[in-house]
Amino acid sequence: MDASLSPSPFDHQKTQNAEPKKSFVTSLITLRSNHFKEDTYFVTELKPAEQKSLQELKEKLSASSSKASSMWGVPLLGGDDKADVILLKFLRARDFKVADSLRMLEKCLEWREEFKAEKLTEEDLGFKDLEGKVAYMRGYDKEGHPVCYNAYGVFKEKDMYERVFGDEEKLNKFLRWRVQVLERGVKMLHFKPGGVNSIIQVTDLKDMPKRELRVASNQILSLFQDNYPEMVATKIFINVPWYFSVIYSMFSPFLTHRTKSKFVMSKEGNAAETLYKFIRPEDIPVQYGGLSRPTDSQNGPPKPASEFSIKGGEKVNIQIEGIEGGATITWDIVVGGWDLEYSAEFVPNAEESYAIVVEKPKKMKASDEAVCNSFTTVEAGKLILSVDNTLSRKKKVAAYRYTVRKSTTAV
Repeated sequence: MDASLSPSPFDHQKTQNAEPKKSFVTSLITLRSNHFKEDTYFVTELKPAEQKSLQELKEKLSASSSKASSMWGVPLLGGDDKADVILLKFLRARDFKVADSLRMLEKCLEWREEFKAEKLTEEDLGFKDLEGKVAYMRGYDKEGHPVCYNAYGVFKEKDMYERVFGDEEKLNKFLRWRVQVLERGVKMLHFKPGGVNSIIQVTDLKDMPKRELRVASNQILSLFQDNYPEMVATKIFINVPWYFSVIYSMFSPFLTHRTKSKFVMSKEGNAAETLYKFIRPEDIPVQYGGLSRPTDSQNGPPKPASEFSIKGGEKVNIQIEGIEGGATITWDIVVGGWDLEYSAEFVPNAEESYAIVVEKPKKMKASDEAVCNSFTTVEAGKLILSVDNTLSRKKKVAAYRYTVRKSTTAV
């Protein structure tokens, strides 16, 4: 039987170290200051003119040739809250202009029928090797939004690129698969006023071959903009190269405030620090400084983790006390962008006993993923996990979790 212990106090050991100065690039790539305020989709909270537009759209849709239409299993003329949420998304995308919203909606319905989008999630498109790497749904953010991760760095390899994008037929198959991933995310939404009605997108720009993927990227963007309005609450870009900040500063003035308020940009090496602001570490993939592994879903909901931070010039000891003799303790620990020393030891309660080195001090590289380990005790004592950041000037985010399985052996 597993028993999770409550988080123990931290032992912080500090050395004097000056805070790093912000570079020009750092100042350009910052988290958004004005958080996007998502619609609640309560009709009573709409302005009178917006309520009127909603009613007009319903009337025009009823009079059109799309009377029996539905999206994501929701009849658009069902007269319920779910239908209102979907219709309001199309209205918001066209600034509540009824004619434009109806045109967009009808085109979307036609596309969904031709694309056979309603049954798309059941298809096997043969991209098993890309799942969990290129585009995938994984966990939720702190507000309950499903999170979709995108990373196209694998296509820098020519063989992989040719296999997926070698001709038009292959490209179209990939686009269908990419839409399938989004459809799975959309089906996780509530379509309910006050509920979770949009997803979070995290896009990893590391090693992304920009020129080669331009055609595919443009088609994906066009499909999503035309057929999935207001489906994304936040777009987080991680591992953003230095030149992207300059490009963004040039086209930023042409974006609407609403669009820009959805963007979050994080420079290379700051993925964990950025993602921790929005997503709990147990839901963040290990490659981005979290604790989530693809196989975790087989064991039910992820076990909650405790977050902490390590300042530059500081060493932190996490003491897990109250461990009985014969018990097995299992733990995960990670520090975003490690580049520090990590070790673990078990200290018995008995004064005459010696401390046991569980994990020797090891220099963790920036690319190292979370540590997962276990130790079975012989006698009662405590486990000490140490992370030594004394040689760095950078503050880092971190997380850990553990469970203790008591011995079942009769004494």
